[in-house]
Amino acid sequence: MVKSGLIAITGGIGSGKSSVAAYLCEVARARCLDLDLICRDLVVPGEAGWLALREAFGDQFFLPDKTLDRPLVRRRLFADENFRRRIDELIHPLARTALFAGLENQPEPGTNLISGRVVVEVPLLFEAGWQNDFAHVVVVYADKQTIIRRLGRRDGITEIEAEQAYSAQQDMAAKALLADHVIDNSGFWWATCLQVHHLKDVFW
Repeated sequence: MVKSGLIAITGGIGSGKSSVAAYLCEVARARCLDLDLICRDLVVPGEAGWLALREAFGDQFFLPDKTLDRPLVRRRLFADENFRRRIDELIHPLARTALFAGLENQPEPGTNLISGRVVVEVPLLFEAGWQNDFAHVVVVYADKQTIIRRLGRRDGITEIEAEQAYSAQQDMAAKALLADHVIDNSGFWWATCLQVHHLKDVFW
């Protein structure tokens, strides 16, 4: 079901979608939700996602203190498509339920947020098939070489590892073609900001 005023921000790894989502929320005085943070909460020991992963994989991806071994899971996600699909099947339904439950909460009194303006960062929006839940879908695009460079600088990984991470995701150009709006974040940040201001005026 499409939610009026609900904007999805998606894109590839290293495209800058988090920065774009945060800036749009700032200039539009919109509430900002991050599905990655929701998923992190789901895999805290004892929570629904943690229980689902323990049931599916036993102790294989957990540290001695029972917390999820995130670096190990991350490496496996990039290297193994079947594993990635299995994780998505387990976590996506839980994440969607948590997201829309959270949308029922109203901003705290005294904030400068404008009611009804909500921006949700959803990295795997199209892969999960959630695009019809939003009034507008924005893809944050960056070219391959820019993404490879950003991943190396941000995550401290080799170019080969960055290439592997890039190749594990849906093609960026294909995502852009599915979007209602595209932000090109390949260049200077000021150019991206101009595009964000234009989108704010389109949406609200």
